[in-house]
Amino acid sequence: MHVYDTVTAALADLDTRGYQLDFNLTPDALECKEIELRLMPEEFEIDEVYRFEGMTDPADSAVVYAISSNVGNLKGVLVDAYGVYAENVSPDLLDKLKIHH
Repeated sequence: MHVYDTVTAALADLDTRGYQLDFNLTPDALECKEIELRLMPEEFEIDEVYRFEGMTDPADSAVVYAISSNVGNLKGVLVDAYGVYAENVSPDLLDKLKIHH
């Protein structure tokens, strides 16, 4: 497992390791707009998780997920603030994220 000081450093290194797509949360899936793809919880794995605490503001806390999928052999990242997704996503997607949170 790698150690990073900032979200930017984590994203830069993950990019060099092939995690090049940007995923966003939708209510029931991960979405990658650049390739018009939606991944349901059973279609992806969370390979690595990095947590960042806001030094002066807890609202600056974030989680970086390194995600891979056998659907198209894809790799990408999801950046999310702590707890923001909790009430906005399906139980299946929430369970998948919480396992690694």
